[in-house]
Amino acid sequence: MTVAPVIEECAGCGPGARLAARFMRRVVRPLVERLPWTPFSLRFVPLIDLGAALLLPPRGTRAAAVKGLGCGAEWVRGPGVPTGSRRVVLYFHGGGFVACGLRTHRRMIARISQAAGMPVLSVAYRMQPRVPIQTSIDDCVGAYRWLLETYDADDIVVAGDSAGGYLAFMAPLHALRDGLPRPAGIAALSPFADLDIAPKTAHANAALDPFVPAHRLWDMVRTCFPGAEPTDPWLSPVHADLTGLPPVLIQAGAIEVLLGDAELMAERLGAADVPCTLQIWEGQVHVFQVFADISREGLVAIKEIGAFARRVTNASTPQKAA
Repeated sequence: MTVAPVIEECAGCGPGARLAARFMRRVVRPLVERLPWTPFSLRFVPLIDLGAALLLPPRGTRAAAVKGLGCGAEWVRGPGVPTGSRRVVLYFHGGGFVACGLRTHRRMIARISQAAGMPVLSVAYRMQPRVPIQTSIDDCVGAYRWLLETYDADDIVVAGDSAGGYLAFMAPLHALRDGLPRPAGIAALSPFADLDIAPKTAHANAALDPFVPAHRLWDMVRTCFPGAEPTDPWLSPVHADLTGLPPVLIQAGAIEVLLGDAELMAERLGAADVPCTLQIWEGQVHVFQVFADISREGLVAIKEIGAFARRVTNASTPQKAA
């Protein structure tokens, strides 16, 4: 049995979104094009997250470090989010599997927390090339297992962007394999879902994407998935057995090179009888939600994520402490 995914074309590309796209095209993409993807250069990538300490979260945000996991993590509560919420979002940041972390994503995650009305456990999983990709997946499954000590699975939404969107699918899949209960839902922002890069370089958006040069994705896969088969079901979400996954929300920009991944993932989820809504946002770049400060569409998309999280979580069980 198959369930056709719901495809929502989200119209509108305001001045803030256009400004963000110009910035990415003129400043960020040239850097991504030119920077060498070598073990030596990747040593300096952690500096990105250190520098992001200057990006302050919205006023009223509370962040607290979490100990006891095999990797770094922190609780993020957006403005007005109480400490006693029994519902929670488990979030995995993006960054091409090699970059970013708690600081780079704290501002956007705080907005997601505020929109959902629940705390977010943000996970700084160990990254490539320092550890194998399986270690990253294990860190994410471990964070989910840790949450299950306090929360019901029906009260947990797993989310992530880009590489974190990949992990937002792989962590529940590996958790199900290990006999853990499925979460209430999955929200994936511009997810990387297919290890085969050829369809991305051939996609029309390869010439349109203001941020991600499609050919650099080859470097990412060679570095982060050395020797992997693109069709390995335990490494490639689009080739996994998706049966049993919870409802999914996917958001993607209409001009980003990973739009094809989002569309294929939605198709495969439907074929596995998993309810999926794919939102394609007109004129938006990769992980456009990060520009919510200047982009109306980014802010609206975050509100959609919050509404999804509230909808799929069970509101009838007794409250638990976060």
